Amino acid sequence: MALGKWIGGFLGFMSGGPLGALAGIVLGHYFDSMLDSVNTPETQGTFDGYSGYGHQAYQQQRAAQGQRNSFLFSMLVLASYIIKADGKVMHSEMELVRNMLRQNFGMVASQQGDNILRLLFDEQKRVGAAAFKQTVMECCQQIAANMDYSQRLQLLNFLVMISQADGRVDPAEVTAMKSCAMWLQMSPDEIDSMLGMGKDDLESAYRVLGVSPDATDDELKRAYRRLALEHHPDKVAALGDDIRKAAEKKFQEINAAKDRIWKARGL
Repeated sequence: MALGKWIGGFLGFMSGGPLGALAGIVLGHYFDSMLDSVNTPETQGTFDGYSGYGHQAYQQQRAAQGQRNSFLFSMLVLASYIIKADGKVMHSEMELVRNMLRQNFGMVASQQGDNILRLLFDEQKRVGAAAFKQTVMECCQQIAANMDYSQRLQLLNFLVMISQADGRVDPAEVTAMKSCAMWLQMSPDEIDSMLGMGKDDLESAYRVLGVSPDATDDELKRAYRRLALEHHPDKVAALGDDIRKAAEKKFQEINAAKDRIWKARGL
């Protein structure tokens, strides 16, 4: 599937509001030229009509595609904010985003996604950091009104992955991600939890579960049950296999943190 079809085909909830306005401002006529170049009969398949689908099935698939497209465009918008939070754009961070697009959409889509990120950087430079921050805040509010909690968690997870791409998470990036979390009507503690994932020390394990080392066993179990429910991969299955696989990896890291604490406590 081509990236042009991703953004130009079914926009979902980003067809209006600040996300839709940002897409129009940043991309403008680029949409038209991009769609002409990538939306060929070979790439469109049957998704532009009812071929092979009843009306209801077509509408359901269209709605699912719109939700996924909105998720991915939201990811690019927030990524453009996080990547520039420390005042510089790292090649490793850009490459991580390109790889996400390449694995799912192919090489052409990866290149186009790179172009869109750069256009978002240009827009940030044009309007200034303060005005762009306000736009991102409004986009987050639109996202919060249209995505469930588990999908927003996965969106935050991608931002954390991007911030870790260069091997060091700058404090400015942490501040920016926590701001995004709050604008998304989520606890900033979710960022601390995600930053603790993938580490093998006991302190990080407690950080993942969002509890202190002196928490009771019952408090630990409640915290784990909450995380397991919110982060279950099935919660984001409708967004596509690639996003579900990323959620599976995160779910495994939560279970690894739980097992480390349970072993230390003899539970």
